[in-house]
Amino acid sequence: MTGLILILLAACLLAASGVPGLFAPGRAGWSERVAAGAMVLAGVFGLGGALFAGVGADASMEVAWGLPWGRFEVALDPVTRAFLLPVFLVPALGSVYGLGYWKQRENPGTGRRLRLFYGLMPAAMAMILISRDGVLFLLAWEVMALSAFFLVVTEDDRPEAREAGWVYFVATHVGTLSLFAMFVVMRQATGSFSLIPIEASGASAAVSNAVFVLAAIGFGLKAGLMPLHVWLPGAHANAPSHVSAVLSGVMLNMGIYGLIRMSGLWPTPPTWWGATLLGAGAVSAVVGIAYAIGQDDVKRLLAYSSIENMGIIAIGLGLALIGRATGQSEWAALGLGGAILHAWNHSLFKPLLFFGAGSVLHGTGTRRMDQLGGLAGRMPRTAVLFVIGSVAICALPPLNGFVSELLIYLGLFRTVTGGGVQWPAAAAPALGLAGGLAAAAFAKLCGTVFLGQPRSELSMRAHESTPIMLVPMAVLAVLCVALGIYPAAGAPLIDQAVGMWWSGAGPASPSILTMAPLGWLPLTSVALLGAGVGAYMVLRRAMKPGASPRPGTWDCGYAAPTRRMQYTGSSFSQTLVSLFSWALWPRVRRTKVRGLFPGSGRYRSEVPDAVLDRTVLPGVRIAADFLGWMRLLQQGQIQVYVLYVLLTVLVLFASMYMV
Repeated sequence: MTGLILILLAACLLAASGVPGLFAPGRAGWSERVAAGAMVLAGVFGLGGALFAGVGADASMEVAWGLPWGRFEVALDPVTRAFLLPVFLVPALGSVYGLGYWKQRENPGTGRRLRLFYGLMPAAMAMILISRDGVLFLLAWEVMALSAFFLVVTEDDRPEAREAGWVYFVATHVGTLSLFAMFVVMRQATGSFSLIPIEASGASAAVSNAVFVLAAIGFGLKAGLMPLHVWLPGAHANAPSHVSAVLSGVMLNMGIYGLIRMSGLWPTPPTWWGATLLGAGAVSAVVGIAYAIGQDDVKRLLAYSSIENMGIIAIGLGLALIGRATGQSEWAALGLGGAILHAWNHSLFKPLLFFGAGSVLHGTGTRRMDQLGGLAGRMPRTAVLFVIGSVAICALPPLNGFVSELLIYLGLFRTVTGGGVQWPAAAAPALGLAGGLAAAAFAKLCGTVFLGQPRSELSMRAHESTPIMLVPMAVLAVLCVALGIYPAAGAPLIDQAVGMWWSGAGPASPSILTMAPLGWLPLTSVALLGAGVGAYMVLRRAMKPGASPRPGTWDCGYAAPTRRMQYTGSSFSQTLVSLFSWALWPRVRRTKVRGLFPGSGRYRSEVPDAVLDRTVLPGVRIAADFLGWMRLLQQGQIQVYVLYVLLTVLVLFASMYMV
């Protein structure tokens, strides 16, 4: 019970962290320090509560309230604890980062509002995770959704931010309506809003399938799985960078948590549930990272990369559901264990990368890759930390992204040798392809932004970020390395979470330590790190001034090369974008060469979102144009409205007569 009380206290501190600033003058710096201090303290309480509860029995609390439905019922279990850790870690680090990135004296019109909702959002997410009643769950879900909306439109003077905010607002409430319908269907079947396991005979197949479809829409929208991702790129790109870190690293996990929680309520779900998530995950992983390769905006690239990582998690969850449906506990353990571990990993390296993108934006004033370049010499600390995050997200050893994808790979390979259905292994090539494309995307990002020569005056005047921004990045980088070197540290909590989710479906699930070679990873990781450090020292010694001649870079025969004579992000990714043109539908603008002495030409390649920009928004504009004609019915004259009523009554009478 102590752990649950600490969680509730931490949620209250988070929700109240921005309130004192509302009463402070517009440029008062003390208010931002108070808010950051409260969020750090809440993070300590929350992490302590989640970790302390992990060594004891599950705790629960129930309090009556005056609402006509539901009740205030909260509880802690291993699945909840696994997802609580990022909720209390990332926003606390982001609040410290924000002291340097979004200073109150520089943003008097938006700073107080941002800090208020920046605390409310993780408080609502904590309540979502511990809720065991559908009504309380939906209340917390709506607070989270509205807080995120106000954070996305922080810079509401920019049209791009307003558009991204409204797209998010509509999308998130479509998902919320789906969740409303899901809980209504569940209550009709069980007679309660409580999130408790459902007996095999407690709901018909039609009800179970309806609940899954509604949950897949509602939670899939929040997780950003394709094609339900329409809100994600714009919201992540236009929100302040420490907000983007929480949106990507923490809020997307709420969709994954919802799918895990709801799927675990059925003892034997149909196989097609897992197949649906497996297919959606494979498409999201491959197409999401393909979209990332074609982006010129640093934060939009990271946003599409989040879709890829949510797809990887969905592959693991889909495999676990197939294992639950077929009684294969090893598939479930490796799939769900890999999914939870990858959710942790994504909550570390993606905030690190968004913090790094914010550092670049803070130091240069632009997010456009084609205007950057050569920042490794001007922002060396940011460059090193960003590269660590890039290596981690590409699932390269010895960092943490490698371990979670290894578990999912092992689970997919077990379907070939473990008996039963074997088609889930078809997701393995998609996972491998996504990994290769991720390496290409982040090679483009790191090379274009940090290497080469500055492409504009903005990058030439770049400056390093302050320590208060670099320290949170360093903490996340250290955690990426630590979890990659010693992943077995998280195995007990993952085993508990898998065991709780699997309970009721068959015999106890095995430990991932018995199925995955996590024991030898520390030694291998240390050896790889040692080899990397040794190679760096040798190169550094060889490159000392005077140690050896340093010829200039090959300049293609030009006597006076300029900064324009280097790869841009678009030229680097042109081949891969062309390869996936069937899915990306790139938009290419070029000047045709005519005559013997042609004038100057321009080439530009853009990759708009095929779902949002080419389908949803055009459809909305057509509907708006059509509905505009309906205004002719609003004459503003009462006799016209009386005529409408009379015509309606006549139509009703005529229809009754015909029946």
